[in-house]
Amino acid sequence: RGRTPGRPRLDRDRLAALTRRSREVLLLAGLTGVLTGLVVAGFEKLTAEVLLHRVLTAPLWVQATVPAVGLLAATGLLHLLRPPATASTSDEYIRVFHDPAGRLDLRAAPVKVAAAVATLGSGGPLGYEGPAIYAGAAVGSALQRRLRGLFTVEESKLLLVAGAAAGVAAIFKAPVTGLVFALEVPYQEDLARRMLLPAAISSAASYVTFAAIAGTEPILPVAGDPPFDLVDLGGAAVIGLLAGALARLFIAVIRAAKARSVTLHPLLRVAVAGVVLAGTVLAGHALAEEPLALGPGYDALRWALDPDRTLLAIVALGTLRVVGAVAVVGGGGTGGLFIPLVIQGALVGRAVGDLFDLETTTLFPV
Repeated sequence: RGRTPGRPRLDRDRLAALTRRSREVLLLAGLTGVLTGLVVAGFEKLTAEVLLHRVLTAPLWVQATVPAVGLLAATGLLHLLRPPATASTSDEYIRVFHDPAGRLDLRAAPVKVAAAVATLGSGGPLGYEGPAIYAGAAVGSALQRRLRGLFTVEESKLLLVAGAAAGVAAIFKAPVTGLVFALEVPYQEDLARRMLLPAAISSAASYVTFAAIAGTEPILPVAGDPPFDLVDLGGAAVIGLLAGALARLFIAVIRAAKARSVTLHPLLRVAVAGVVLAGTVLAGHALAEEPLALGPGYDALRWALDPDRTLLAIVALGTLRVVGAVAVVGGGGTGGLFIPLVIQGALVGRAVGDLFDLETTTLFPV
């Protein structure tokens, strides 16, 4: 009753077109994941396995001086653009996500990734996740701009988010982590539900691609199934309180370093940061005769998990890592801050485990 002749056929045609477009969007999300997995695998191999490996096996004087060279190279690369590009990576993804008219500057993408290679490959104690998120977001944005006709206005940031999720999934070898990180971080209190399925497909495709190249070995293997009691739960609460307080302090120091660095000439900024980094490298060797102050911190955490390490040594290591991260940020280096916080949280857990005389050395760090 009251229906227009031909309306059912029109509805079916619209539904078929919508279904076809949805399939195309999901296929593009998968393609974004594959491309991001390849980019992140290449970035990680060049940075960690080629450049950083050579630094970590070099003489001590090289380890102490190369981080400053990396900062100088990163600064020079960022100043190739006019105006000079900022060192921000994951922050740039969040900024563009929240700006309705915001778009990633794709001209800056290769420059920023190259700056991250220079910073991290020379031993800068920041994480790889920031450049991985940024690279994935850039891949997704570039693909969506070329095929913008397939997306509605509400989906203008869809492949941006899918690419960011793919970047995290690849660098952490954890597709669910990539999905949640990319969808939850921009909202802080909610999830970008409309982008859930494309981001999930992109994360899975990126993980499979990255794992096919780099393998599936976990970053930090954790073994055992230790029982826990009320003492362990109390220790976990102490870890949470300490980690929260120290994270706020870390944020305040990072912000102060960024604010101070913009007032200095780039060369002076690099020189000051280079001296500080050299000091952390020498102090790290005095502590453990290993380059624990360099790199993302996985080796430092493995060293700290040894039951024979003293509480003072763990606190000293954590302090050196924080000072190094602040120096790199203040010196204009490019890298992520999520991994440094993860390492600090694990070191806090290791220290609290020592205070509670915990038999297993992995429960509290996790």
